[in-house]
Amino acid sequence: MDSHFNQITKAGYEHLKTEIRSLENARPSKIQALADARALGDLSENAEYSAAKRDLRHLESRMRFLKKQLQYAKVYTPSNTDTVEVGKTVTFEFLDDHTTDTYEIVGTPEVDIDNNKISIASPIGAALLNHHSGDVVTVSAPNLNYQIKIISIKV
Repeated sequence: MDSHFNQITKAGYEHLKTEIRSLENARPSKIQALADARALGDLSENAEYSAAKRDLRHLESRMRFLKKQLQYAKVYTPSNTDTVEVGKTVTFEFLDDHTTDTYEIVGTPEVDIDNNKISIASPIGAALLNHHSGDVVTVSAPNLNYQIKIISIKV
């Protein structure tokens, strides 16, 4: 894989495109809100103008960021092997307290901890990458190292 590109799942790629379209659709109303606020008069003490300008700037900044993410994203299709890679869901056991967790391994632009999606750049994701069911791997976190055992890997 070219080091200039970020691996991403097809779903993650489509999500980026959808969010960009949503922002592009919202842009005209933000521009209109700015124009309306500007028409209210004195810009130095116009809270509506400041808020509208900030909102438009935030929208455009987010759009630029997402377009760069898309530009450097490369859709990765996982293999049917028993190997941890982008797009696979991994269940693993923490060997210190024997609790288990299940996460989908994703590219950095699509991380969503609330929905159990961790990046290949995270300490756990990096440790799991390219390993197999039954492997015990060491996770190097900022303040400690610990071991986890891979229970299952699913596409």
